[in-house]
Amino acid sequence: MKSAKISSTIILVVVIIVIINILSDNYSFRIDLTQGGEYTLSRATKNILQNLEKPVTVTAYFSKDLPPNIGNISGNLKDMLIEYGNRSGGMVVYKFVSPNESEALEKEAVQNGIRPIMINVREKDQVKQQKAYMGAVVSMGDEKERIPFFQPGSAMEYALSTAIKKLSVVDKPSIALIQGHGEPAINDLVQVNNELGILYNVQSLKLTDTTRISEKIKTIAIIRPTDTIPSSQLVVLDNFLARGGNIFLALNRVEGNFTNVSGTSVSVGLEDWLRKRGITVTDNFIVDAKCGAVTLQQQEGSFTMATQIQFPYLPVIVKFADNPVTKGLEAVSLQFASPITFAGDTSLKFTPIAFSSEKSGSLRTPLYFNVQKQWQTIDFPMSNLVVAAIIEGKLSGNVNSKMIIVSDGDFAVGSAKAGNQLPRDNVSLLVNSIDYLSDDTGLIELRTKGVTSRPIREMEAGTKTLLKWINFLAPIILIIIYGLVRMQINKNKRIKRMEVSYE
Repeated sequence: MKSAKISSTIILVVVIIVIINILSDNYSFRIDLTQGGEYTLSRATKNILQNLEKPVTVTAYFSKDLPPNIGNISGNLKDMLIEYGNRSGGMVVYKFVSPNESEALEKEAVQNGIRPIMINVREKDQVKQQKAYMGAVVSMGDEKERIPFFQPGSAMEYALSTAIKKLSVVDKPSIALIQGHGEPAINDLVQVNNELGILYNVQSLKLTDTTRISEKIKTIAIIRPTDTIPSSQLVVLDNFLARGGNIFLALNRVEGNFTNVSGTSVSVGLEDWLRKRGITVTDNFIVDAKCGAVTLQQQEGSFTMATQIQFPYLPVIVKFADNPVTKGLEAVSLQFASPITFAGDTSLKFTPIAFSSEKSGSLRTPLYFNVQKQWQTIDFPMSNLVVAAIIEGKLSGNVNSKMIIVSDGDFAVGSAKAGNQLPRDNVSLLVNSIDYLSDDTGLIELRTKGVTSRPIREMEAGTKTLLKWINFLAPIILIIIYGLVRMQINKNKRIKRMEVSYE
C-alpha cells in the first residue's frame, strides 16, 4: 500500500514537470528584478504592438550550443517574442533557425543580411574559434528590417520595437540638420544618421535669410557651427520657434589647438540670441578630474615613446539628471566643454540634465595647455557644472517650444573614415535629444535600456575587497547556519522522544 502511494506520487510529480515544460515553451512568465526593468515591455512597445494592422514575422537566426555567457541571449529573445505575440494579439509570430545545421540555412541567413561572427569556445581545455549567428530578420509583407547582431548587454527591446515601428509607420516625421556655417555634413554624423533614420526622414537644410522651414519639420539640429550666423538668419530661427518648432543646439564656445597647445574662445553669433532667453554658455574651459586621455610623444634617447596621459580639458560626464534624454546614459566623452548658466525669469523652465563631476573647475581663455602639469585636488574647486540643459516655454512668440543645448559641438561628430566609432552614449545623447523634441511614442526610453559600462574598477579598493570576502564567506556561513539549525532540530526531536511516556 505504501509502495503504491510512493509510485503514484512520483508519477504525479513527473506529470506536473512535463506539463510545466510544455507550457513554458508557449507562455512566458518572469519576475523582473533588474534595476532598469530590462525584461519588462515598455509602454512604447505595447502601443506599437497594439496598433499593428498587418502581421509581423520575426525570423531569429541563432546558432545552437553557444557558450553560456552569450547563449542566454537566445532564451531572452524567445521569452521577449512570446510576450510580443501575446501583447499584439497574435500579430507577431516568430521562428528560430540554426544556420550551422546546413549550408542551405547558412546561405539563407547571409542572404538575409545576418552574417556570422567568430567567438572563442573552450573545449577539452582548448580554446577554438567557432562561427556563430546571433541576428534576426523582421518582416511585414514584402518589407524587411534586419538586426544583424544582438550585442550582449544591448537594448534588445529597442532593436525589435524600432524595426517593427519602421515597417509599420506610414509617414515618418522630418528633422533637419542646419548647414551653411561650417556645420558637419550628414556624412560626418554616420552613427547618428543611422540611428535617426529608423524613425525620421533626416535632411540637410541650408539656412539663409529667406529660408522657409517646412511645416513638416518639427525639429532642427544646429551642430558645431564654426562661422558666424547672421542676425537675419536668427530671425528665421525665431519664426521657427514661434510656430512651436524645437531646436537641438550643440555649441562650441571654446576650442583647443594641439599644434600650439593653446585654448581660445569661439563666437558664432548665437551668444546674444541665447542670452535673450536667459542662457549663457560661457567662454571658459571646464576641467574635470574625471577625464579622457591624450597621447604624448616623449623622446627617450634615440627613441620616441607614446604615452597616454589624463587630460582634464576632456571631461567624461558620468552625472546625469533623471530625465528621458539622459536615462540609461553612463559616460559621455566631451572634447572640450563650457559651463551653461541660466538667468531668465520663471516664464521659462530650465532643466539641467548633464553635469561635471564633484572635482571640476572652470578656466578662462586664452590659456596654455601644460600637458606636463601634475594636477592636484586644489585644481578642481568646483562641482556639478552644467554641460547640457533643456529650456522650454514661450521662447519666441506665444507658442510653447523647446530647446536642448550641449556646450560641446563636437561630442557626436565622427569621421567618415571607417572604424572611427564614437562612444555609444555620445550617439545616444544626441539621438535621445532629437527623440525628446520630436517623438511622442516613448521609444526614447528603450535605446539605453541595456547596460553599457559598469566596470568594477570604478569601485573603491575597500569596497572591492569587502565584496570579494562576502562572495567567498557567504556560502560557507549559510552552510554552517543550516547545519547548526538542523543539529538543533534533531536534538529537539531526540529530547522529545525521550520525554514520551510509554506507560
